[in-house]
Amino acid sequence: MPEELLIARGVEAGYPGKKILFGVDFEVHRGEVVALLGANGSGKSTALNCVSGFIRPSAGSIRVDGDELAGRRPHEIFRAGIAQVSQTRDLFPDMSVEENLRLGAARRPQIDAGRQLVTVLEDFPRLAERSAQTVRSMSGGEQQMVTIARALMSAPKLLLLDEPSGGLAPKFVEEIGAVMMRLKEVGTTMLMVEQNLRLALSVADRFLVLKAGRVSEGGNLRQGGSPEAIVQSIYF
Repeated sequence: MPEELLIARGVEAGYPGKKILFGVDFEVHRGEVVALLGANGSGKSTALNCVSGFIRPSAGSIRVDGDELAGRRPHEIFRAGIAQVSQTRDLFPDMSVEENLRLGAARRPQIDAGRQLVTVLEDFPRLAERSAQTVRSMSGGEQQMVTIARALMSAPKLLLLDEPSGGLAPKFVEEIGAVMMRLKEVGTTMLMVEQNLRLALSVADRFLVLKAGRVSEGGNLRQGGSPEAIVQSIYF
């Protein structure tokens, strides 16, 4: 069994007046891709945001490489090697692609930004061709690629992806899927929330289903998990 990189136990979280997670347990092994699946409002993004520190858990433990991260601030968790690609992208539209990418390594002083830029652009040839272009002038799919590439500039131990294909045209969904497969092939550990089941099931090694803030089911997709059964487990 591969080594556990992320271990979450008994995680509870929510917002004022509304609890979202009720004692969630999950883990991600080093080099593994895990998909968090579930209907809208099931707590998927909340779970991801607890790992990255954007939401502070009210109870429970989140350990990465043995270090307790629950309750620490987002910038501290980022420095510990966890990078998140959020739905909002949070790019700097009037800066170039390269300038946005270099910001991804700015708070990781141990990273050689120039060398990491070369490595990252090898996985994103479209961005390499447009490195001097302003982000504002790019399509939504291209901007999403910039967001993922910027997260990779920090050479993360764990990459968190929140709806990476959200709102994209089918052409870009395929490209994002191809990028994720390349990252998987080189051993990038990923935890993703994804509504596009076709994409999620094609990339992930395992899946977890959240229902009403609890993990209700899970399975190993490399051992013949049935997409129909997964859909049933999410919505019924």
